[in-house]
Amino acid sequence: MEQPENQQPSLAFMWTFLQIRIVIWRIDYCRQDLDRGWCSKMKPLCFLGRTDIILEKHWKSVIHRSICDYFFEAQKKAAYPEDVPPVISTPHHYLISVYHNHLYLLAVTVSETPPLMVIEFLHRVIATFAEYFEEFTDNAVKENCVMVFELLDEMLDNGFPLATELNVLQELIKPPNFLRTIANQVMGRTNVSEVLPTGQLSNIPWRRADVKYTNNEAYFDVVEEIDAIIDRQGATVFSEIQGYIDCCCKLSGMPDLTMSLINPRLLDDVSFHPCVRFKRWENERVLSFVPPDGNFRLLSYHIGSQNMVAIPVYVRHNISFKPGTAGRIELTVGPKQSMGKVLEDVIVEMTMPKSVQNCMLISSTGKCSFDPTTKLLQWNIGKIELGKPPTLKGTISVSGTANVEAPPITVYFKINQLAVSGLKVNRLDLYGEKYKPFKGVKYITKAGRFQVRT
Repeated sequence: MEQPENQQPSLAFMWTFLQIRIVIWRIDYCRQDLDRGWCSKMKPLCFLGRTDIILEKHWKSVIHRSICDYFFEAQKKAAYPEDVPPVISTPHHYLISVYHNHLYLLAVTVSETPPLMVIEFLHRVIATFAEYFEEFTDNAVKENCVMVFELLDEMLDNGFPLATELNVLQELIKPPNFLRTIANQVMGRTNVSEVLPTGQLSNIPWRRADVKYTNNEAYFDVVEEIDAIIDRQGATVFSEIQGYIDCCCKLSGMPDLTMSLINPRLLDDVSFHPCVRFKRWENERVLSFVPPDGNFRLLSYHIGSQNMVAIPVYVRHNISFKPGTAGRIELTVGPKQSMGKVLEDVIVEMTMPKSVQNCMLISSTGKCSFDPTTKLLQWNIGKIELGKPPTLKGTISVSGTANVEAPPITVYFKINQLAVSGLKVNRLDLYGEKYKPFKGVKYITKAGRFQVRT
């Protein structure tokens, strides 16, 4: 999802070398292909606060921080934080980055390396930190820097990915809590376990053994993000869905789950958690898996525009600029009647041209604000009830004499209990255990990159 321009992202640097500095985090990443017998090394990876590196860890020879200047140049040219190229080639290195929650993770390789391999590892790092620290932010990394080093030592062994499954890591390094932190400080201990995880050498490394719960429950969130471009007449130029199914399984023993879906053949480019039995999905379009304990992403998928993605919201607009005098804006936003669902957390944003000096606007619902520095016009609507579309009207002060083009409109929204693609969970069966778990499914549709041209 696009972020407002006035929110500057941080870049976190992780570099892996033999010497250790507690200033920035840098990772030497190396993968060995057992079939072909080749190995490719990734030298650094980074977190920065705007231009300041937060944390650094060295495992081998040091690469100077000036290598990051190539990334900063690309960042300046990008209109949005997500638009920075994920792979940047330099004369002697390759920079591979991931953006998440106003943070960049930047990895640097000294030789040509499969980028998707590095990107997947970076996403594993993000997911692990988010689970350990409840959120993945620069403050969380700073406040838990000791545990960050402990986790990286387990996830990478001499530069090779070793333990990336969350259940294995949680047995190796206990997640932080208040009492454990106090006890460790008093006793001089760390969170690192001296016992080998029970699942490390098993056929199911993602699930620890001897899991017991008083209440057995399994909850699933089907989340779909709509990326769309709507032209001036309201016709859809481009649309697609990026979806995923997140799970929270708290089940005793070693349960074997089977999930069947309604319209499973809608899904394209499906990416599964390792627990899913891929052959059964290929043959029967059924999800069969032994789930990890706790939270995990079961699968992510893509639905292309050839499937005619339904657009759940409309934006009617009338925007005119008159250089040297005043322009006018009229906006109306509402849900399409065919959906029959309530829009929530609705925000409309426009980045005005530099010649716009001020906006005098009145909204029927919500709050409207204009930042004269960033030129960002934001209309925070909130919830839109059926039959009550909110409106925004007013004038714009425009300086200069040159003609000004109307900017595109970016819309953010959320719809509960709706999967816009029509994908639904049909049933969930449990095998291998005698208890009956509590089961629940929640559907959410929200805007990804949703833009209306004016």
